[in-house]
Amino acid sequence: MKNLKSSMTDHELIIDFMAGNERSFEILINRHKSRLYTTIVLIVKDRFIAEDLYQETLMKILSMIREGRYNEEGKFLPWAIRISRNLAIDFFRKEKRNPMVHSTEDYDLFSVIGHTEESPEKKIISAENTRYIRELINRLPDKQREVLVMRHYSDLSFKEISDLTEVSINTALGRMRYALVNLRKMMEGNLSESRLKT
Repeated sequence: MKNLKSSMTDHELIIDFMAGNERSFEILINRHKSRLYTTIVLIVKDRFIAEDLYQETLMKILSMIREGRYNEEGKFLPWAIRISRNLAIDFFRKEKRNPMVHSTEDYDLFSVIGHTEESPEKKIISAENTRYIRELINRLPDKQREVLVMRHYSDLSFKEISDLTEVSINTALGRMRYALVNLRKMMEGNLSESRLKT
């Protein structure tokens, strides 16, 4: 039964959950928890706040599905990420803070991306190379880093990224292009942090 449910689509799991099977919701969330958590951390950059907002996200998702307010068939992840992103941004609005805060010295975004899951690829990469890449990505301007994380770590399309960040697809593509250009230049040692192209 477990393997059968694991092969079900997100929409099928939601239907099964609404029919009374609590296990289906657990499978659904486990499938996407890393991406949801990453989205929140990307914005708040504080693990304790992110944990609280992640739990709040789950409660809101659960509530909306139970109330029949989920109507994005086949698009659960973008819908759920939109909820998590909005909650994170709302948190900053309530605190009267800027949602795009700068990285702090002890903050390491990519150390928490594997908070819930770690892909086989990541296990293969050496710790030294991983630290190096993390350092470079953390030096990117916030908007470039956001697109890079959503595209490569959350597996979102540029259309989904465009919707979530409320910019045009061309803007999202441009930010991704600049992020890759800046990473390449940093790797070549020809670009200082203060001269990153935005």
